[in-house]
Amino acid sequence: MRAYRVLIPALAVLAACSDPAGKSNAQIPPLAQPSRAAPGDSMTMKASFAPVVKRAAPAVVNISSKRLVRTRPDPFWEMFGGGAPRERIQGSLGSGVIVRADGVIVTNNHVVEGGQEITVALADRREYVARVLLADPRTDLAVLKIDVGNERLPVLAIDDSNEAQVGDLVLAIGDPFGVGQTVTNGIISALNRTADPNGDTSNAYIQTDAAINPGNSGGALVDMDGDLIGVNSFILSRSGSSSGVGFAVPAAIVRRVVETAAGGGQAVVRPWLGARTQTVTGEMARSMGLSVPQGALVADIWPNGPAARAGLRQGDVIVSVDGRPAVDAAAVSYAISSRRPGDQIKLGVRRGGGEQAMTLRAEAPPATPARDQQVISGRNPFDGATVVNLSPAVADELGLDPFLGRGVMVTNIGRGFAMNAGPRPGDLIKAVNGRQVATVKDLMSVLGAGGGQWQVTIVRNGQEVTANFRT
Repeated sequence: MRAYRVLIPALAVLAACSDPAGKSNAQIPPLAQPSRAAPGDSMTMKASFAPVVKRAAPAVVNISSKRLVRTRPDPFWEMFGGGAPRERIQGSLGSGVIVRADGVIVTNNHVVEGGQEITVALADRREYVARVLLADPRTDLAVLKIDVGNERLPVLAIDDSNEAQVGDLVLAIGDPFGVGQTVTNGIISALNRTADPNGDTSNAYIQTDAAINPGNSGGALVDMDGDLIGVNSFILSRSGSSSGVGFAVPAAIVRRVVETAAGGGQAVVRPWLGARTQTVTGEMARSMGLSVPQGALVADIWPNGPAARAGLRQGDVIVSVDGRPAVDAAAVSYAISSRRPGDQIKLGVRRGGGEQAMTLRAEAPPATPARDQQVISGRNPFDGATVVNLSPAVADELGLDPFLGRGVMVTNIGRGFAMNAGPRPGDLIKAVNGRQVATVKDLMSVLGAGGGQWQVTIVRNGQEVTANFRT
């Protein structure tokens, strides 16, 4: 089975990489900076991509992953001793990019997710067993390592300069349909696209029309310097094959994930603004005297968070980040989350008819209250549920709004009373039997009081719901 995700109507494919230090490998000298001028004659139009391919293709690899999948028989027949769990091997096929000469490779997370046996085949057909250094489902990136001894492998340099422009030529290199390494070309169709297969609007993608198909997942998206500018993550398609609308994780995020893995980290720390924002609409722009509906309106501010210390106030409009226009709220979130904790970020803020500059220090969301994750058991409505203290850090990890408030979040439902009682992952538990629940400790105390009658108040999809249960 090849690794790709269909998004209704969409198909997830492709990804890419480069050197975490951002420098060209000594074996691969950098190409000259290409001119951005439009082709002026037919000879220029016929120029070949071969020099770029020759430089980039050796760093693109094939990745295959296998895992053992067990399926249980019908529970009815299982009660009478009939049937037994069945096992089968499930495989996925994708691509990857060597980003460090000692064998560090980046690919899509969905290519290797759950893989118990991961094999990497180099461009020269040599094969190695790989291990996962870091998996980051939110960006759909995973970093692998193969043991090549003292050998120095060819790499792609990660270009996170943010100089890419709509209309720039790009190449996609991967292994579509398992036919072998293939190169397709196209242009950057758009920047800062917020489409996401998981509904996470904090990501912003490069959109390209380079043909991407199943098996390209993890392959390289390179510019005319032969540098990695993004890791393509998914495409939109009504047929399941390439329709020329592909999306790539920008190189700035790729670098952060690779740096975290190389440093031994197990999770990527994403700085946050410390404010709730919303995209400025046409009506908002008219009411605020803005010439165009662009920017992020500050609707709420976290006490003593990065935004508060930078001097932001409710009603401010963030119009630029580090000198680049802020298209919308998602673009502002992405620009900040792609930075390293401790970085100084320049904001252009419109307030009271004028614009002023502010400096925000990039910081990770606070883990307050402290993370406390438990699986609940016993005669209560949450038997079998996994719960955790909600904090801005946990909300960011789950891709939720950090301003949801305090409470206990349900993250998983396992075997137990909760399977049929109605709690779902994402529910925020606010009160049980009239007692407010702010932490897991509070919840365990209430549930420990016993009793077969339960009144539970939760927040689901922004709506507060109260229900009664008997156990």
